[in-house]
Amino acid sequence: MEAGRRRDDVVLNGFSFLTAKEVIFGRGRADEALRAALAFGPRVLLVHGSHPWADHAVEALLAAGANVQTLRGEGEPTLAALEVGLTQGRAFGADVVLAVGGGSVLDLGKALAALIPAKNPPLTHLEVVGQGLPLEADPLPFIALPTTAGTGAEVTKNAVIGAEGRKVSLRDNRMLADLALVDPALTDHCPQSVTLASGLDAVVQVIEPYLCKRANPVTDALAREAIPKGIAALATLMQAEDAAARDDLALASLFGGLCLANSGLGAVHGLAGVIGGVCAAPHGVICGRLLVPVFRANRTAAMAARTGISRYDKVEAWIAAALNVPPPQALDQLETMIEAWGLPRLGQWLSGQNLTQIAENAKASSSMKANPFDLSADVLETCLRAAL
Repeated sequence: MEAGRRRDDVVLNGFSFLTAKEVIFGRGRADEALRAALAFGPRVLLVHGSHPWADHAVEALLAAGANVQTLRGEGEPTLAALEVGLTQGRAFGADVVLAVGGGSVLDLGKALAALIPAKNPPLTHLEVVGQGLPLEADPLPFIALPTTAGTGAEVTKNAVIGAEGRKVSLRDNRMLADLALVDPALTDHCPQSVTLASGLDAVVQVIEPYLCKRANPVTDALAREAIPKGIAALATLMQAEDAAARDDLALASLFGGLCLANSGLGAVHGLAGVIGGVCAAPHGVICGRLLVPVFRANRTAAMAARTGISRYDKVEAWIAAALNVPPPQALDQLETMIEAWGLPRLGQWLSGQNLTQIAENAKASSSMKANPFDLSADVLETCLRAAL
């Protein structure tokens, strides 16, 4: 780690914290996003998934005198889909982009808001496969409403796009939403398989920032609250529908977005970005299956380096408290429950893939830069094999 003043194994050389201009959290508050959208102008580009609230939004906006252009997000956004959306959005002349859906839909809406005013092609601004240059023009106003509890994309400053066989980011501080509105009611009765995958992604996105080399006191506070809350809520929802658990999981997801945007992630997402580019495995499934193997690999590295061990102890204690087991059993119990809940293994997607190449490519990913230790490609490949 870098030289500096240490606090609980985190180097403090100062930090910054950025987020959406306004964050609203609360059950039954979704319609506030419609009034906010109209305040930016009458021409609303609505990017949506399959959630029925989008139909209500169109009706309400039209009744209020808005001109609405809808764009359906299909799966995780690709460069080709982004370019189609840009053509439509520019022709429409949108005043504001309103995105309603899961993380992929929010990322598509965020990218459209960022690039509709741009003069250069998307690859000018995409990381890894492009030039990664900052936006040359301010984005359109952007409003985000998540309908799943997972990615925290409503409060992140990047959009993940599939391009050239990789999942890469379009990233700029100005891409933070003007309004991030989290209404947990929009996640009620989400299918169990989606709840599980997205919920595990939410859990990973509070664990990795707490352990990463860029952790700071603000993200630490959010992670401490969210890790046990998110795991306990997920365990409840795997048994039965529960509004209070939906609220807790939505809050954990929001906190995960705040954490990753202001500290970083780690090897789980470093691997996930590469895996997502070579196969169709859902992002949350990838993260859920890699969570325990990567945690163990990093903990082993911490023991060897004799640094940061207390952080791993704390995370295990929070997991244990959420699952009602002693801390030494936390990881085994979490792994057992993930299996019992029916999260698919990655072998069905990675069979025949070059795992060594995936591990080597992952070392160059942006998320890997914040991992607390420099894990070798061999160690990363071992993590992959544990998830098969």
